[in-house]
Formats: sequence, C-alpha cells, structure tokens
Amino acid sequence: MQTAIPCAVLRGGTSKGLYFRAEDLPADEALRDKVLLAAMGSPDDRQIDGMGGADSLTSKVAIVSRSSRPDADVDYLFLQVSVAEAKVSDRQNCGNILAGVGPYAIEQGLVAAQDGQTPVRIFMRNTDGLATARIETPGRRVNYEGDCRIDGVPGSAAPIPIAFADVAGSSCGALLPTGNVVDVIEGVEATLIDNGMPVVVVRAADLGVTGDEAPAELEAYAVLRAKVEAIRLEAGRRMNLGDVTDATVPKITLVSPPTAGGALSTRSFIPHTVHKAIGVFGAVSVATAACLKGSVAASVARLPELAGEISVSVEHPTGEFTALLTLSPQGEVVSAALLRTARLLMTGQVFVPASVWDGRR
Repeated sequence: MQTAIPCAVLRGGTSKGLYFRAEDLPADEALRDKVLLAAMGSPDDRQIDGMGGADSLTSKVAIVSRSSRPDADVDYLFLQVSVAEAKVSDRQNCGNILAGVGPYAIEQGLVAAQDGQTPVRIFMRNTDGLATARIETPGRRVNYEGDCRIDGVPGSAAPIPIAFADVAGSSCGALLPTGNVVDVIEGVEATLIDNGMPVVVVRAADLGVTGDEAPAELEAYAVLRAKVEAIRLEAGRRMNLGDVTDATVPKITLVSPPTAGGALSTRSFIPHTVHKAIGVFGAVSVATAACLKGSVAASVARLPELAGEISVSVEHPTGEFTALLTLSPQGEVVSAALLRTARLLMTGQVFVPASVWDGRR
C-alpha cells in the first residue's frame, strides 16, 4: 500500500525540487519530514528510491499555501532535504526554489493570473521576509519560454524578476550580527553578514588557495575543509545562530579578485561541499558585503561607483550571478533584486509507503 500526494516538479533558477500545497502534507512537522525523506529517497547517496537527484541542488522542497497576511498572496516554506542523512532543514531560505513559487501558485489557482504580467507577493516563512515575483502571463497563462539566460541552466526561458523587502538580518537579527565589518576567527579575517542568507566571507588567499580552484579540488583538501568548518562553527555562535554543527548555515564563501570581468570571484561551502554555482541569497549577501567599506569582500572586489542602483556580478565556478542593489546616499544597501527563470517540469502525484504516512492529517 502507498499514499499518493499531489505535487509538482519545477526547476527554479539553478535548483530543482518538489512543490506541495501545505494542505496536502501532514500537519505534524516530524511526520511531514518523514514523508519528504521518503518522497526524495533519503538517506541514500543515489536517492534511487525517490525523486531526489542525488545532489543538494535537486533535493529541495517548497511548501506553498494561501497567505492570511494583507501584504502577501502566498506563504512559502523552503525545506532542504539531505541526500545522505535522514535530515530535513528549514534553517535557510532558497532564492532559486523561490523563483518557481510564483508560477506554481498561479498554476495551482492560489493566485489569479492577469493578462500580460502577474505579480505574486510571497511571504518567505523561513526568514519572515517578503518578495515580489513578476510572472509573464499572456492570455492569463504562465509563459515559460523567453530569451533570459542564467548561468548553470542550459538554453533560455522567460525572465522572473524578484524584488526583496526587509531581508537584512532575517536570520541573525542584523545585517552585521556582530556589529563589525571585519571579525577575526581562527586567526583569519572574516566578514559576517546576513542579507537574506547568513554568510561568512573569507579571502581565499588567507586560507592558502587562489579561489579559482574547481569545487572537487577544494573538497579534496582536507586541511582546508577542517579550517573552514572551525571558522563556521565559531561564526555561527557569533552570528546568533547557536550551535551550527548540524545546521546548513552559515555558509562560508571564499572570495578572490574577479577573473571574468565580474566584481569578485567566489567559492561557497554549503556547508561541507563546494557549490557548483552560488545560492541566490548567498550571492546577495556577498554582493552586499562587497559594498561595505573595509569588508573582506570589498578588499578584493572591483565595483562601479557606489551610488544609486548598481549591478554586482558575483563570479562562481559555472558562471556569474548578478545582484541588483539600491544604495542610499550614504552608501548603504537599502534593497536588492535579482533575475531568475523557472520551468514547470511535471505535475501529478508522488508516492510514499503507507507505513510512513497513511494520508490522514
């Protein structure tokens, strides 16, 4: 016997995941997590008995529901399902999976499509932040085809611009949780920042690497990984996140001068493997750090004049990610926006053993 659960599969940005309506999953969080582990096929390095793609970028879940808030249309909860461990985490947000929430909400009838373009106001439950995604809806139907290209995704698709409000300090309580632009941890200078994602920015050179290594090369460097983890654990405490031994945040991002015409180059640990690209909110936090005078990121970045609206191109192993930042006359980042794409891949039902869940809420 198996339990059938309605769901959709969407590519959001450079990630892919299962999208559920909240009412289709167990109300109890512990039981819900067991269901999601079974749906993904975790724990198993191959996720062969589930829908996961054997990679952290394809083992993600979005839970969407109508919002009761006057300033939002839908609520969105992101869950990272571990591949090799029986673990489901809600301690971070995901801006890539966020890109699929607007199309999913419209496809599910949670938001009525307008003719031309439909704004979808999204309350991000992980961080209590708000985002507005603008979805192309000619003839009141979601359009997925277009000329917008993002690194890490083949081909092109319809653009999905996403603007954020009040994401600074969303996880740590302040943009700079320690109040310092630079802290010293394990003898290494670091900028501890949270503009939608808690990130610890460290110069690659200070850890004995160039910053342009392939992810696999950095992962194979045992001494580096041990140092990165020691910094991360102490940074988590200083960033008001407590003991982060079993958490996926904060992320550690190594920065170095740009090599492909961007503002700076990055290699991000999430938290123990090296991201083949960079997360959306991670890129926003790093871009924001680059605009802070005296920060670790600013020391290697090449930026335009810090005034008005600027584009910050964050290079990563498979390309670049551009964050659009608006600065105050004092040079402070007051808002952030980005451009993503998404595509609906499948709708239907995912099956889990009835021994895991019999379908009763």
